[in-house]
Amino acid sequence: MNINPVASGQNQLKAMNFPLEATFHVKIEKVKAKKTMTTATAQQTETQLPPLISRDILFGNPERTSPSLSPNGKYLAYIAPDDKNVLQVWLRTVGQEDDRQLTADKKRGIRGFFWTYSPDQLIYAQDSDGDENWHLYLVNIQSNIVRDLTPFQGVRAQVVDLDHNFPEELLVGMNLKNPQVFDVYHVNLKTGAVEFHTENPGNIVGWTADSQFQIRAASATTPDGGYDLLYRETPEKDWETLRHWGPDEEGGAVFFSNDGKTLYIVGNHDANAARLIAFDLATRSETVIAEDPQYDVGGVLAHPTTRNIEAVSFYKDKEEWIFLDSEIEADLNAIKAIRPGEFGIRRILTDEKWLVSFVDDDGPVSYYVYDRASKTNTFLFTNKPKLEGLQLAPMEPMSFTARDGLTIHGYLTKPVGVSTPVPTVMLVHGGPWARDFWGYDSEAQWLANRGYAVLQLNFRGSTGYGKAFVNAANREWAGKMHDDLIDGVNWLVENNIAQRDKIAIMGGSYGGYATLVGLTFTPEVFACGVDIVGPSNLVTLMQSIPPYWEPIRANFYHRVGNLETEEEFLKSRSPLFFVDRIQKPLLIAQGANDPRVKQAESEQIVEAMKQAGKPIEYALYTDEGHGFARPENRLHFYAIAEEFLAKYLGGRFEPINEISGHSGVVQSFS
Repeated sequence: MNINPVASGQNQLKAMNFPLEATFHVKIEKVKAKKTMTTATAQQTETQLPPLISRDILFGNPERTSPSLSPNGKYLAYIAPDDKNVLQVWLRTVGQEDDRQLTADKKRGIRGFFWTYSPDQLIYAQDSDGDENWHLYLVNIQSNIVRDLTPFQGVRAQVVDLDHNFPEELLVGMNLKNPQVFDVYHVNLKTGAVEFHTENPGNIVGWTADSQFQIRAASATTPDGGYDLLYRETPEKDWETLRHWGPDEEGGAVFFSNDGKTLYIVGNHDANAARLIAFDLATRSETVIAEDPQYDVGGVLAHPTTRNIEAVSFYKDKEEWIFLDSEIEADLNAIKAIRPGEFGIRRILTDEKWLVSFVDDDGPVSYYVYDRASKTNTFLFTNKPKLEGLQLAPMEPMSFTARDGLTIHGYLTKPVGVSTPVPTVMLVHGGPWARDFWGYDSEAQWLANRGYAVLQLNFRGSTGYGKAFVNAANREWAGKMHDDLIDGVNWLVENNIAQRDKIAIMGGSYGGYATLVGLTFTPEVFACGVDIVGPSNLVTLMQSIPPYWEPIRANFYHRVGNLETEEEFLKSRSPLFFVDRIQKPLLIAQGANDPRVKQAESEQIVEAMKQAGKPIEYALYTDEGHGFARPENRLHFYAIAEEFLAKYLGGRFEPINEISGHSGVVQSFS
C-alpha cells in the first residue's frame, strides 16, 4: 500500500509489479542438512573472497525498520520482530527508552503502517497468506486495542486519503459490491462505521480528494487502453474529462492545491518524459512546474499543511532533486551533509522535525531525526546493524547501447576481493513496468558474497526513462525485451566481467518469466535459471488475472498482446510451448496463494518438463503469495537457490542446515 500522492497519480501499470506480483505423484524430498562446506572456483579461493555472510543476516527480519514520528511529534513508531520473530509495530515516547510492542500479528508479520491524524492511532494493512485481499487495521497506541476497519471476507481495501483537517475520518477504496471495481467508502475512525461514499462507474482506477476531503478527481481507463483524467467541481456535479492519455501515454492526478483551484498532475503528453504540471481548473490551462527531457518526474516534496510544492526529484542513475523553495533547499543540503547515501523524508504536521532515512549500496539503512530550526540531527538506529562492518560490494551504475541503438541503463555489483571474469547472475526485475534502483539490494549482496558478479538491467519497458523507452517494449515480451538481456550478456563478456559459460538468469514475477524465456528462446546462453513466481503461458496468465485488474485489461492487451484476437501470438511468446528446447537446469519457486501469477503457471511448466524428461526442481510455499513474506520461507528458498547456483556456476554456498517453520515443499524431477 502506498499513500504517497505522487504514486497515486501514475499510470496504474506501474503499481502492479507485473501484469503484473495439479498434484504430482512423485517423491517429495525433504531438504536435509548438508555436510559439504563451501565450494569455490579456481579464481575465487576462500582467502580472496570475504567471509561468508549468513543468509539470516541478508534475508532475515530487520532488527528495527520504518520508523515514523506521530503527527504531533510525541511518539516514534517502528517495525521490529517480537519474541517469535514475527514483525510487529512498536512504540516509544520521543526522548525516552520506553519501547513497547503495540501489535500481535500471529504469523505473516506487519510490513508497513502509517499514522492517522486522530490522536494516538495508527493503521497497518495485512492480508491472509499472500492473497492480497488487504484489510486495514486501526491500532490505539494507549490501549493496544486493534480493530479491523474493513472486516469483509474476500474484499481488498486500499487507502484513498486521510487529511489533518478531518482527523477522525478515512477514505477507503473497496471492491465490496463488485470484485472488479473499487468504490469509495467513508470510515469513521472513532466508531468504526463504514458508509458508502462515491460510486465507481466501472472504469475508475484511481481517486483524488481535495483539501476539503471531497473526491473531485479520478483516473479512468478507456476502451483504447488509455486513461481519462476526470474532474467534478463538487460531488453533486457530473464528471467531466479534463484530459485523455492514449495507450502509449501516461498520466494522472497528484493532488489539489489547498484552495482547490489547481490540480497538480503528472503526464507525458506533449513530451517524452512525465512532467509535473499545474492544471488551472478555471482556465483549463497547464503550467509545467518541473521536467526533464529523458527522465520521468519521480518524487514530489510538498508542505504537509499548505500543500505548496517545494522540491521535485528525477531518478536517473541516482536520485536528483530540483528545488523550488530556497528554505527547503537549505534543509536538504544540511541533510545531505549528515552522511553519504540517498535520503528519504517523513514530515510531521508542525514540520519542525523530520524523520530522515539514508540508503547506501553497501550497508544498512540509517535513520535520523532532523531538527529544522537548528539544522541538527540525532541518530536513531540502522535497520540491520549486523551488516555494519561487513565487506559488502558497491553497486555501480552502467549503460550500453542495445543492438537497435537504444541506451540501456542498469547496475553492476562485483564480488569483493577477486578479479574478473567471474561467474555472473543476470538478476531481472519484476513489473515489467518497474525498474531497479541504486542502493542496498539483499539479493545482489548475497550473490556477490558467494562469488558472483550481478547485472541488473532496466531493459526496455522499465519505467522512469520516458514513454519512448516504455513503448519500445510494446508487444516485445520474449522479443526485444529479451534481446536487451542478451545484449547485456554480451556486454558482460566483452568487458571481461563474466565467463560466458557461467552466466545464470534469475528473477521474480516478470523476471521469472524472463528466466523461462532465457532457457527456452536462447537455450545455449545461460548456464541455469531460477524462476520465482513467473508466468509460463501468457494465455493462461491473462485468463486468470485478478478481477480488480479487469479495468486495465485493454492496456495490457495493447502492451503485451490481445487474448481475444491474438492467442497464437501470445503462445509464440510463452515458454510453456518451448519446453523441448530447454538444455540447462531450472529451479522454480511459487507461492500457493499468488493472486497475480497463479500456482498453475508454475505447475504446468513443471509438468511439461517432467513429461519431456527434463530435469526440474520445484519449491512450493503453501502460505505465500506473489513473493515470500515470512522469513522462514525466504531463508529456505535462498538456501536451496544458492546451492543450486553453486552446483552449476561453481560459486560458494552456506550449508542449508535445519530451517524450522518454513512451508516449502521441494520436488525434484530428473
